[in-house]
Amino acid sequence: MIHTMRWFGPNDPVSLMDIRQAGCTGIVTALHQIPVGEVWSVEAIEERKKLVEAGNDIFIPLHWLVVESLPVHEAIKKGLPERNRLIENYKTSLRNLAQCGIKTVCYNFMPVLDWSRTNLNYDMKDGGKALRFVWEDFAIFDLYILKRPNASKDYTNEVQIKALNKMNQMSEAEIASLTNTVLLGLPGSEEAFDLNTFQDLLNNYKNIGDKELRENLYYFIQQVAPVAQEVGINLCVHPDDPPKPLLGLPRVVSTENDLKQLMAACDIRNNGITFCTGSLGIRGDNDLSGMIERFGDRIHFLHLRTTKREENPLNFHEAAHLTGDVDMFEVIKAIVSEARKRKAEGRTDWNIPMRPDHGHQILDDLHKKTYPGYSAIGRLKGLAELRGLEMAIEKAEILE
Repeated sequence: MIHTMRWFGPNDPVSLMDIRQAGCTGIVTALHQIPVGEVWSVEAIEERKKLVEAGNDIFIPLHWLVVESLPVHEAIKKGLPERNRLIENYKTSLRNLAQCGIKTVCYNFMPVLDWSRTNLNYDMKDGGKALRFVWEDFAIFDLYILKRPNASKDYTNEVQIKALNKMNQMSEAEIASLTNTVLLGLPGSEEAFDLNTFQDLLNNYKNIGDKELRENLYYFIQQVAPVAQEVGINLCVHPDDPPKPLLGLPRVVSTENDLKQLMAACDIRNNGITFCTGSLGIRGDNDLSGMIERFGDRIHFLHLRTTKREENPLNFHEAAHLTGDVDMFEVIKAIVSEARKRKAEGRTDWNIPMRPDHGHQILDDLHKKTYPGYSAIGRLKGLAELRGLEMAIEKAEILE
């Protein structure tokens, strides 16, 4: 694998030198300053690329290998008339990225919220802090803070009662913290959606169910993937996080069958997958190593992390990279096998970019302000563990 880390640009408290010292040669970043739907110009891409590569003549070289993400506009997800203009902008951005030598582009198709957690500072037994999702707490937000119409049908009576009792014992500060956490929405962002307008965003999807969202996703990929193929870019969809419907919104990239349908909707290699073991691993019915074997040809980017389902399996937290519910040994073993297969076939993309995802906040980072899940030391620890496991598997197979 090519070892990379996500970098949120010049304002990221984790520096490029930090990432270099962690042992990475690749950077995963995006032009977050450009409004969603607008074209990424060659000039803007080159500016970021030069920033990433500054110092390469002195230090170990870094290269911008993966875009995460080139975001999909909500009008495309909703299938509105203006989607065709926005898709043309997306195609232009892909062409411009290819012109600048960037060949891997990650995107997602989650409506409104990019990802959802209910606690960004969950106390682990070793003193570190992790991200956590608690179904009861999400119900508190949905039922009693947002007060979404008809939300009660998504929760059992037991959950509704427990959520109400729990909320009645919460302080105003705790309620505000839960609200802000759910509304955060975007990795690397410190700005949450506004509660007063959030329901309006959900209302825009009132006539869009599972079928409609799938159709809109397939329409999008059928338009952009051929352009990606033309310019030599691998597109890779990120799975839903968490992989289940929330807030009355459908989620259509959560299971192996979802991925199978999406790959079939535009059956070319450039329509591919960001294989996130954390998101997919939340569901016990996703066979991760088996999915790597079955979708190996279409996996262009790897997010390696693991989550741990709790006593209530609807709850989970981010576990250390080699623990939790993901069998990371079998996952990396399957990745190494796929890389060897590609190399034997003469493919130039045999070495798949990976990044350690969602590290714990530990050690000195406990005293720093960092983006949730993206502190330096926790990801460094995860990367070190994953690199060691990868090397052990490669060496062991050589000895066999």
